[in-house]
Amino acid sequence: MSESQDNMLNSSEKKEIRPEPNGSALLPILVFLFIYLGGGIYFEYISPVEGKMGFYITSVVVSFGIALTVAFLQNRKLSFDEKINICSRGIGDSNITIMLLIFLLAGAFSGIAGAAGGAVSTANMLLNIIPPNFAVLGLFLIGCIISIAMGTSVGTITVLAPIALMVAENGRISVPLCAGSVIGGAMFGDNLSFISDTTIAATKTMGVEMKEKFIANIKMVMPAAALTIMILAAVSFSSDAASTGNYEFSVLLALPYFIVFLLALTGMNVFIVLLIGIALFLLFGLGLHSITFASAFESMGKGTSSMFETMTVTILVATISALIKAHGGFEAILSFIRAHFNSKRGGMTGIALLTSFMDIATANNTVAIVTAAPIARDISTEFGVSKKITASLMDTCSCVMQGIIPYGAQLLVAAGIMGISSISIVPWLIYQFVLAFFVAVTIIRAKN
Repeated sequence: MSESQDNMLNSSEKKEIRPEPNGSALLPILVFLFIYLGGGIYFEYISPVEGKMGFYITSVVVSFGIALTVAFLQNRKLSFDEKINICSRGIGDSNITIMLLIFLLAGAFSGIAGAAGGAVSTANMLLNIIPPNFAVLGLFLIGCIISIAMGTSVGTITVLAPIALMVAENGRISVPLCAGSVIGGAMFGDNLSFISDTTIAATKTMGVEMKEKFIANIKMVMPAAALTIMILAAVSFSSDAASTGNYEFSVLLALPYFIVFLLALTGMNVFIVLLIGIALFLLFGLGLHSITFASAFESMGKGTSSMFETMTVTILVATISALIKAHGGFEAILSFIRAHFNSKRGGMTGIALLTSFMDIATANNTVAIVTAAPIARDISTEFGVSKKITASLMDTCSCVMQGIIPYGAQLLVAAGIMGISSISIVPWLIYQFVLAFFVAVTIIRAKN
């Protein structure tokens, strides 16, 4: 075979054969939404189970498992073995593999950091320097810093919510307002942190560097944060001084978080960054006797175990997405978007709405990103939206919605700790509403 013939063959092999649009191929997604969203609403609001969150009774893994079964039953033109091959190609994508490995390391980092007392020490250090007149603003800023360092919004809320309740009671400040400030700060870092599972999911599914997504995010997030700070400063001026108290902390236990963040900003490989963070917490924790070798390994084990559900969902979504795409489901969505949008702004709007809807449906921003990513990737190619902007939109929109829905873990955890209803917090979610506004501004100002 000649070289030219060989090149032609390779080119034809690489050329993707796009299936015909087929709306019925989206049935697995509808089945998942019916089981998970329907079950969550039922157990949360219609028939609550005491001591349990409704959206955590209906297993997201089981729901996706049933949806995968439905996907396998569709399209009889393909044999079972052919469908298995399609699924294996979906799971075998290099970005999926990297994402799964990073999830494991991020879990180990989070586990040992928590066991060593890094998060509590960082929060206490910052609380000691808050001016009494700016308690509400201080809670937001501390939430921003802690969540960037920890990479988890729920973890940040768990650390800060008890302190926020005390600040509210001591300063006679609205408890929902303090809760809203903490949640806003938590979502800020969840969106920007290099070790957040949402950042990992958004960047790896789009095949972009975390630093690229971070820079794209800053253009939306920083104006929103600045406006939120001004609003909360005005609120602080109009409220009485609050006594935040004095707390013990260790600079050494807070230091690894800041080192990890700075190293990530330099563009260093995320695997190396996380390994350095783990080593630093191990070193400082042992030196200060806040952990032992046994507790360090136990905490890292628990941290990685906490990622297992997210990793399982990632694998299931990769297989379902591969089948839906092969059956023509993604083409059906693209056809719909082509019929209603015909510009780069339209593509960005489609990505934003798709991710937001997925988060409303799943009540989990990481799952929402992983689910929306395959379709968003096709939209970005079709409408000329860069992959870094797509990753930024997915991460930001999922964090906005996750920080607003009253049945999401973030609001439910804060409400449970602070003894209020999650609905009462919604009007005080200033940062999330401001950020949604700036997302819309970004889309409107995009050049077609």
